[in-house]
Amino acid sequence: MNAKTVLPAVAMTAVSMVLTLAVVVMWLGTAVPWPVALVVGLGIDGGWLATLAYERRLAAQGDHSRAVTAVGWCFGLIAAGVLVAHALTAEESAGAWLAVAWLPIAAKALWLVHSMWERTALTANALDAIRGIQQEARDEAAVARARLRAEASTEETRLTAVTQAGARVARVQARTAQTLSSAWSTLETARQGEETGRALTSVTSPVTPGVTPRWELPVWGPTDPVPALETAAPALSDDALDTLVHDIRHSQTPPLSYREMAARFRAAGHSASEVRLRAAWKRVAA
Repeated sequence: MNAKTVLPAVAMTAVSMVLTLAVVVMWLGTAVPWPVALVVGLGIDGGWLATLAYERRLAAQGDHSRAVTAVGWCFGLIAAGVLVAHALTAEESAGAWLAVAWLPIAAKALWLVHSMWERTALTANALDAIRGIQQEARDEAAVARARLRAEASTEETRLTAVTQAGARVARVQARTAQTLSSAWSTLETARQGEETGRALTSVTSPVTPGVTPRWELPVWGPTDPVPALETAAPALSDDALDTLVHDIRHSQTPPLSYREMAARFRAAGHSASEVRLRAAWKRVAA
């Protein structure tokens, strides 16, 4: 696995050293004897190679030295500077020489990548363990997704059933309300009719002389039981009934409603038919 990073670094270092040595010999060979130029070139390459070897030794021991690293980069910058200077002063092929001036810096960068690779490298057992953990996590995630999809489908089915049942109940309630509304309308029509009023008057007048009650629609709600005839209190006159209704109605502020007054009237032991009690209420409340 190390060959993936160490071989490019070694190849780039070799090319950079050869190129630096050749440039120094060609560039300085015209100004000084070529052995001197060769020594200068070997000195630059040797210093770079020595610092690189020391860095590799420290890395093998798990250590690191910033000073050695700085010296190595200095040698790399010197080699790159020599190549750039030669490219700028060359009369021919200046662009080509300038294009390869980055090779020493590239070699140092490759060795940096290789050292990072070594620091983060793992054994085969560790890699197998990591792959197993990742696979287990993927399996758990897949199971969780399947469970959520199943729960969502079940909830959707339940909501659909509840919605349909609610719709059926609403339709039944609507039909019932329509039937009740029709029946109530029929009762109201009968209540407002003149013939019905005269017929009810002819029925109630013999029972209660002098009273022509208006037929009221039945009220939905709790009703109060009427006491039996044999235990009922003596019948009250209209004046006495009006007085009792007035006193009970105004026994509290604000005045009581008809239902509250009627409940208290019968709770007190008084007796009167619903028709007479309602007629007295209307006379008092008028």
